[in-house]
Amino acid sequence: MYIVKAQEMQKMDRQTIESFGIPGRVLMENAGRGTFKMIMDLFPDISDKKVCVLCGRGNNGGDGFVVARYLMEKDIKTDVFLLSSRDRLKGDARANMALVEKLFAMEGEKNGENKIIQIPDRDSFIKYKNRIIHSDFFVDGIFGTGLNSDVRGFFREIIDLVNKSRKPVVSIDIPSGLNADTGKSCGVSIKASATASFAFAKPGHILHPGNEFTGRLKIIDIGIPRFIAEKNTPKINLVEKKLVRSFFTPRMSQAHKGNFGHLLIIAGSTGKTGAAALAANAAMACGTGLVTLGVPESLNPVMEPQVTETMTFPLFEKKKGFLSEKALDQIIALSKGKTAMAIGPGIGMEKDTGHLVKELIQTIDIPMILDADALNLIADYPDILKKKKAPVILTPHPGEMARLTHSSSVKIQDSRLESAKKFAEKFGIILVLKGAGTITAMPDNRIFICTKGNPGMASGGMGDTLTGMISGFTAQKISCENAAIAGPYIHGTCGDFLAGTRGGFGFTASDLVSIIPETIHELTAGVD
Repeated sequence: MYIVKAQEMQKMDRQTIESFGIPGRVLMENAGRGTFKMIMDLFPDISDKKVCVLCGRGNNGGDGFVVARYLMEKDIKTDVFLLSSRDRLKGDARANMALVEKLFAMEGEKNGENKIIQIPDRDSFIKYKNRIIHSDFFVDGIFGTGLNSDVRGFFREIIDLVNKSRKPVVSIDIPSGLNADTGKSCGVSIKASATASFAFAKPGHILHPGNEFTGRLKIIDIGIPRFIAEKNTPKINLVEKKLVRSFFTPRMSQAHKGNFGHLLIIAGSTGKTGAAALAANAAMACGTGLVTLGVPESLNPVMEPQVTETMTFPLFEKKKGFLSEKALDQIIALSKGKTAMAIGPGIGMEKDTGHLVKELIQTIDIPMILDADALNLIADYPDILKKKKAPVILTPHPGEMARLTHSSSVKIQDSRLESAKKFAEKFGIILVLKGAGTITAMPDNRIFICTKGNPGMASGGMGDTLTGMISGFTAQKISCENAAIAGPYIHGTCGDFLAGTRGGFGFTASDLVSIIPETIHELTAGVD
């Protein structure tokens, strides 16, 4: 599913109106009618409710007037509030306001005050506050996707009032107060039960915390021609089951382990052997033909019992339990015949290990996945990535991303899309920014957002399993791009299954590894 930013949507609207010739009023009619149909489908008992439609003075309010008109035609008791003075409305919004006024005029005193109620200021809001709060259902058409500054004045009070009412709310295009591009609240935001988005979803619907304000999301077709959408192909995509399924092909009956790649993992240090084992076991569980785990030589006896199906190889160490730069030639030799390499889970932060990682990035000529300590070891030298000999995938969490960019976790979280996009483009790598709404950014500016996963996965070792899965898919010669998309989706799907069957927390990374095969089977079997 494509996801478009506010300016991209405005551009497509404009091209539809100006170049193709569909009037803006037709698009507005389609938007309002589609929203009305969604309301009737999701809330079949609305006929018995008193509905409050809140309209701003822009096109979002115009859509609200269309919704109000359809509600009134169904004899649903409807109050319509214009959060402005009527003389400030223009164009299609003004035309649709006039149609609602005609309906009120024809209905006389049937609904009490037979007119659109104007609330241009706080005094007017105070006057009608009691009437608003006694509504049973709200339609939010206050602000649209163009909002990018904090909500102020009586608008803030109205949004607070609606939220405190705890009544059902349907938002038009996006919950008012939510930034359509980032999902951040502009001071205060409507918490919707459901949202009707027009033509495409917006990043703010999907990214945290916007997903929590959006409620149930439905995409409404308003008539944007397909060729206009294709001409302006969005760069942001929502990862869906159908897409991930397309990455996998059935295995031939004559297949053997050599057909499914050989992954080399460089991982582990004193106290962190579990990270190495989880990565290796996850890679095996996702179908990799062969996995070799390179670890500090003193830890090899410890590792072997933890990874029964994985081969291990003892590597030179300088300090006991930590890899030495002298292991470089060993690893180069080991990499021959391998189809991918993962570096980082539990590898430690020794200076000599850091030298080794930097040398490997500049030397190894097979796809490479860098995670955990490997990212921290190059945090002060990110330009080393420009010297890579093969495709590189980075899988940082926000803290690691902050170190790589010399920023802070808060800033990274406030601009997840832009942070991931800029870094991937600058260094020509694929970046998987983990967290709620994992973002996979490609070096050509394409972005994929994965909404799978849950807070129960916030426990030790989950990142190591993801590294193993992405690396394993890459080793199987699924493209680096597709592996970086499939990994988070299947990883999150496993986590969601565990949360649904074992409770919201307490399941472990090992539990997740155990259900990887059946999760992939369910995905590839074509069961929706």
